[in-house]
Amino acid sequence: MMAMALRCFRHLHSLLYCSPLVMIRRLPQAAAGCPAPLLEGYRQCVRQVMLTQQLATKKAKGKGQTQAKVNINAALVEDIINLEETNEDMQAVVEALKEDFNRNVSVRTSPGALDHIIVVTKDGKFPLNQLGQISLKSPQLIIVNMTNFPESTAAAMKAIRESGMNLNPEVDGTLIRVPIPKVTREHRESLAKLAKQSTNKSKDALRKVRSKSMNQVKKFKSKVSEDTIWLLEKQIQQMADNAAAEMDKLLAAKTKELLG
Repeated sequence: MMAMALRCFRHLHSLLYCSPLVMIRRLPQAAAGCPAPLLEGYRQCVRQVMLTQQLATKKAKGKGQTQAKVNINAALVEDIINLEETNEDMQAVVEALKEDFNRNVSVRTSPGALDHIIVVTKDGKFPLNQLGQISLKSPQLIIVNMTNFPESTAAAMKAIRESGMNLNPEVDGTLIRVPIPKVTREHRESLAKLAKQSTNKSKDALRKVRSKSMNQVKKFKSKVSEDTIWLLEKQIQQMADNAAAEMDKLLAAKTKELLG
């Protein structure tokens, strides 16, 4: 068994001088024929070597700098956390903010802007477009036809009025008339305020994704090295910072569009 172990690990020293890409390519073949427990141990050793190399590199680059960037190979830590999934979740929050800006924070109100206004009824909460047919009657007027759910007309009126879009709906039987407001300076300022509120909510959602990922990493504190935990936490924080920076850019662009 000892001889087998030595044969399984004989490539480890040479791997110390390989690039990360070469290391990864050699992982499946370097210990061919090894028993499963030894093969797994071999892989863990190589992964830790690579993470340690990354840590040393980042700390060396970080000397004299306020912050050194981290870029962990996701394949090395997939047993701890899925970094690609974490990044996708964070980017989904950014994309949701973009969609919210396009739908709800626009100088010109369109029928689509009313689609996702949430209406609270006795049967639950529903998007407005599931209760009424929304159409553009003229450039200055949107019509919401509540014929299919007439009992929800009053609730729909309330939701439109309180949507933060500066709308003053008027009811006519089962029809709700929504005059499109003139683009005044006050309206633009109101939209800019709404954009700021939406950005803050998105950052709250981003922090939840970050916290969830950090908690996942902390579960492995007793199973992996402190260096590995440090690298992962720094990588996750870096992803969150990048997403937050994208949100700030979106807000700055939207504010400039609204207020000049």
